[in-house]
Amino acid sequence: MKFINRALELEFLENKHGSDQAELIVLYGRRRIGKTELITHFLKDKKSMYFLGRLESREDTIKRINHLLASHFRDFDVVARPLSDWDQVFDYIAVKSKTEKTVFVFDEFPFLVDKFPELPSVLQDKWDSTLKASKVMLFLSGSSVGMMEKHALSYKSPLYGRRTGQWFLRKLEPKYLASFFPDYSVEDLLLVYSSLDTIPGYLVQFNRNINVWENIKSRVLSKGEFLYEEVEILLREELRDPSNYMSILASIAGGLTTFSEIHSQTGLDRSMLSKYLSVLEKLAIVGKSVPVTEGYKKKLKARGALYSLKDNFFDFWFRFVYPNFSQLETGQTREVLSSIRRDVNPFLGRKFEAFIAESFHLFFPNLPVVGRWWQKGEEIDVVALNDKTGEILFCECKWQNNVDGSRLLRDLKEKSEHVSWRDKGRVEHYCIFAKSFSRRPEDCLSFSLKDIEKILPKNNA
Repeated sequence: MKFINRALELEFLENKHGSDQAELIVLYGRRRIGKTELITHFLKDKKSMYFLGRLESREDTIKRINHLLASHFRDFDVVARPLSDWDQVFDYIAVKSKTEKTVFVFDEFPFLVDKFPELPSVLQDKWDSTLKASKVMLFLSGSSVGMMEKHALSYKSPLYGRRTGQWFLRKLEPKYLASFFPDYSVEDLLLVYSSLDTIPGYLVQFNRNINVWENIKSRVLSKGEFLYEEVEILLREELRDPSNYMSILASIAGGLTTFSEIHSQTGLDRSMLSKYLSVLEKLAIVGKSVPVTEGYKKKLKARGALYSLKDNFFDFWFRFVYPNFSQLETGQTREVLSSIRRDVNPFLGRKFEAFIAESFHLFFPNLPVVGRWWQKGEEIDVVALNDKTGEILFCECKWQNNVDGSRLLRDLKEKSEHVSWRDKGRVEHYCIFAKSFSRRPEDCLSFSLKDIEKILPKNNA
């Protein structure tokens, strides 16, 4: 599989590498998001060393880093007189990077801190005293978002204020799905998006040479496969006690979207529930939204906000895998798959809306603010705004064939009258997305799956 996209990230890293000063970069993001692949791609033509934190004794870790340094610099003195602690390691790196840019990567940094609690403090001291005056480019990378924030980014960390850059690596844009599955139709890609999202480590688990449903059966629903228990493994790695989080996620996947509904279902203390939801938001698993016309400030307030599973893989897993665990554990995979295929359309309808919203800039690049709108029982799937021009676009997404676009447009225009946003002088537009149309509207844009396929780029690198 070729390396897909990450152009912005690579540009950022190349600029940092090209600077004439020492760089301390914090790169973090959830498991399987592609951190190691990004680093590996970046290091291809660089003078660099890569050191992976792992579960082992303190002595074995120091032995490994001595071996790495001796091998890279061909320094037999290190073989004869090994460095004994992190103070000596960082002093050595500073000397070797005095005149030439050298990249040194500490991947899975939280594992190292767990084994060496003194490491952040030692690095703080050595950065201030020696490393900062060198030409080193030091990476601290990790998959545990909470631990990376605690040890490398938070105000309480000894490293606070020392980093020269940081990047929270997020999932890919939906348009890159075609690069993983070049022979899939748009409908197939929507199903991939709905079940795996755009997380590279999950996408490569699917076999591009077989159909999507067969991939779901063999890779997600089959006991023992990588994706079968990935959600539980990820939560156990990131959270001390995932049980309450599981209850919250199951509630949201089941259709409960308000704080009060989730509180009633889980029975958790309101302050604790607020804390748990905040953690899940930081992990980009849960999203909290308000009507797009309300602006960012109101989004910070929980009252009136709606919660959803922002991560499609989590949403699919809690909606279709978690409730069927008993059957799947006893090998009834085919029966569960048949049940999913019968019930999946409402789920795909919601994901179609999200797919369009995430890809909206491909269709309407001059409308930068995109989101949902709702009020007192009325709802519009996608609303896009441009504060500078006063333009507003109202959009409906129907995961159906043979849609009567003219009737849908009439309904959309009626609902748009309830949207309060720059009521005077705003310029209104309308559009409709559907699988196919029996009748296209005459005075607004409309996109079928065939139209979408023409717009989505193919084989992005």
